[in-house]
Amino acid sequence: MIDEDHPELSIRRQCELVGLNRSTRYYEPTPETPENLELMRLIDQEYTAHPFFGSRKITQWLIGRGHEVNRKRVRRLMRVMGLEAIYPKPKLSLAGRGHKVYPYLLRGVAVERVNQVWSADITYVPLPGGFMYLAATIDWFSRYVVAWRLSNTLDGAFCQEMLEEALGRGRPEVFNTDQGVQFTAGAWTGRLERAGVAVSMDGRGRCLDNVLVERLWRSVKYEDVYLKGYERVPELEGGLRAYFGFYNTERRHQSLDYRTPAEVYGVGAKTA
Repeated sequence: MIDEDHPELSIRRQCELVGLNRSTRYYEPTPETPENLELMRLIDQEYTAHPFFGSRKITQWLIGRGHEVNRKRVRRLMRVMGLEAIYPKPKLSLAGRGHKVYPYLLRGVAVERVNQVWSADITYVPLPGGFMYLAATIDWFSRYVVAWRLSNTLDGAFCQEMLEEALGRGRPEVFNTDQGVQFTAGAWTGRLERAGVAVSMDGRGRCLDNVLVERLWRSVKYEDVYLKGYERVPELEGGLRAYFGFYNTERRHQSLDYRTPAEVYGVGAKTA
């Protein structure tokens, strides 16, 4: 679909013509063996339903379903998928080497307005023959998905693109993430600081502070990804674009007095 040696059209222009983001020229999913992909598909579904499950419980769950696996293998696959149980661990692992870890700023803070707090997170999306990573930024108060991106690697470039798009739409007072290397990198934290945004970080282990993003992932997967069974990256991106449009403008939330995220965000948001 994308010809890197096209004599007349740049990669950017080809992506525009077929409706892909520039970073979506990753258009080939990351490959894995068929057996591992099946295990990862099952792990993803069980983790989405029970995000407090760690590798030990996931391993026992897979064994109970007749799969011959050990915890070492499951732990490796969960690392590839970017998954950790959401409960805090007694000994926190380190962020990227040389990366500054910022304090958690939201303990005891009441979130009462849009653009007060944003969060970002990354989740795994299965495809036939491989998988992709999906990142999203959400406004805590309104549940509005401010920006999102797909990638076939966990490098920070697609997160930076998402951040630039999000900051083009508004400025949060605080931006909260976990301590993943994408979010402790100087490119990410430095961009937020230059924009006048306070950087907040959970401990490693996806603590409950990021529960709103975990709920978003459950909605995305149960209401779209698992139902549609996308086979190619362009289909996945088009489907996610449609779903996030639905989520923001049509999906009413009880916690928002049955208003949509866009209705709540649009009323109180101040653009950059």
